[in-house]
Amino acid sequence: MAIPTYQLNDGRTIPAIGFGTYPLKGEDGVAAIRSAIEVGYRLLDTAVNYGNEPEVGEAIRQSGVPREELQVTSKIPGRHHGYDDAVRSTHESLERLGLEYLDLHLIHWPNPQQGRFQEAWRALVDLRRQGLVRSIGVSNFTDAHLRRIVDDTGVTPAVNQIEMHPYFPQVEMRKVNEELGIRTEAWSPLGKRQAPFSEPPVAAAAETHGVTPGQVILRWHVQLGSIPIPKSATPERQRQNLDVFGFELSDDEMAAITGLGRPDGRLFGGDPDTHEEM
Repeated sequence: MAIPTYQLNDGRTIPAIGFGTYPLKGEDGVAAIRSAIEVGYRLLDTAVNYGNEPEVGEAIRQSGVPREELQVTSKIPGRHHGYDDAVRSTHESLERLGLEYLDLHLIHWPNPQQGRFQEAWRALVDLRRQGLVRSIGVSNFTDAHLRRIVDDTGVTPAVNQIEMHPYFPQVEMRKVNEELGIRTEAWSPLGKRQAPFSEPPVAAAAETHGVTPGQVILRWHVQLGSIPIPKSATPERQRQNLDVFGFELSDDEMAAITGLGRPDGRLFGGDPDTHEEM
C-alpha cells in the first residue's frame, strides 16, 4: 500500500499517516508493532514515557524491513528538559531502540512551569547538527511556546504533534502551525474511548463511501493535512486504519465532522499551559 508523503520544512519527507505504539509492551507489543510494519506502516511513534522503546526496536529488527525504509519518532520527557539531560536522554533512547539515529525527535510537553523547554530545544538543534536525529520537533506546544523557541534559536520545529480529533479539531492551532511552516501531527486521532463513530456526520459519511467510521475520521485528518498516528494491536484494524487513500470526503462532509468540535473536547486536562508531564 503506497502511503503519500509530505515534505517538512527541513527538506525531509514524512509519511501522511503513522502508527502509534502507546501502550504496547512486552511480547504482545512487539508482535503488534511488527504486524503494523508488515501491514505497511513506515512511521512509528514512541516516547521515553511510553516505556516501550525496546519493543519498538525489537519489532523493527524482527520485521526484516531495512532501517532506511522506516521512520522512528521518540520524545524527550519533562524531567530531561535541561540541555545536558536532553542530550543524555536522546542517547539513552537510541540505546534502548538499538538504533544509530532517530528520524524525528520531539519535546513531549512544554512543561511551562518548569520553564526549561528552550534548553531542550537547543539540545535538539545541536543533536540534529551531529546527525543523531534527522528532524526535530515538538509536541503539545502552543503558539507562545513555539515562538519562544524559534526566537531563541532561529530554528522552527518540523512537526508539532498535538491532541486532535473531531471533538477537538484544533482549528486555531492548525492555523498557527501552518503559518509557521510546521506540519501538524495528531495524537489520539480517533478520540480513544470518546471516538465519535456514531455521530451522524461520521456515520453518514461511512455509509456513503462504504468504509468504517474510523476510516472516515482518519481520512478527515488526511484531507486537513494533519498526520494521524492511530494505534491498534489487531492486524485487520491496522490495515483499515492505513487504507484511507482510496476515497475522498466532500467539503460538506469535512465541515460537518469539524463541526463536532466542543469547547471541552480534550480527552483529559491536558492543557499545554498548565499540564506538567515529567
